[in-house]
Amino acid sequence: MEEKTLKALSKCPLFTGMSETEIEIAMAGTSYKLVDYDRHDIYALTGMPYKAADIVVSGILVCRMSSLSGKQVEVSRLRAGNIVAPAFIFGKSTDMPVSVETDSDVTVLRMQKPVFRSLIASDERIMTNFIRVLSNIDVFLTQRMRVLSLFTVREKVAYLLMERVGEQGSNVIHLHRSRQEIADSFGIQKFSLLRVLADFQKQGAIKVNGREITILDRSKMK
Repeated sequence: MEEKTLKALSKCPLFTGMSETEIEIAMAGTSYKLVDYDRHDIYALTGMPYKAADIVVSGILVCRMSSLSGKQVEVSRLRAGNIVAPAFIFGKSTDMPVSVETDSDVTVLRMQKPVFRSLIASDERIMTNFIRVLSNIDVFLTQRMRVLSLFTVREKVAYLLMERVGEQGSNVIHLHRSRQEIADSFGIQKFSLLRVLADFQKQGAIKVNGREITILDRSKMK
């Protein structure tokens, strides 16, 4: 197995608690192939059946949900180690609820569903990890729906900033996405995002320097 592929699998929650050697042994008898996509390729459209089990090896997949009016909300971004739509692999309905596009060159490790099922059954740790992945989806979606439906624009931006603080472990955070992409992820207009950031800076809550934002006073973002 290529080192890049093994490194990606070591990040995959399916193999939590397993060494790279153990992962390689588990995958030794598993039939899979690596599939490449170019940047801005369509990985899947809403309503398309999900026919295999994919794990991202490299690159970024962007998942978006669209309304009947054409408005789009970014649901999630999948990176190396993420399983694509795990809840739909064995679901009664396998139709994708979101459209998925590549944000860079992407490589996925693809297994057919019977092969993936055999992999899960081959090791109790992998089975337990997969159950945990499915359980965590409900937690993620509950929180996501709460943010999108109940939070004001100001609360959404504050939530984003504090989420990045937690992820990066610092009050000086770096936004890796454009302002438009961030706005889309919360279903808000770009000018609304810019207005809130400007208000936070004016109130002394943050300092903005391009994509670098320093949190100065969290209490002023409430």
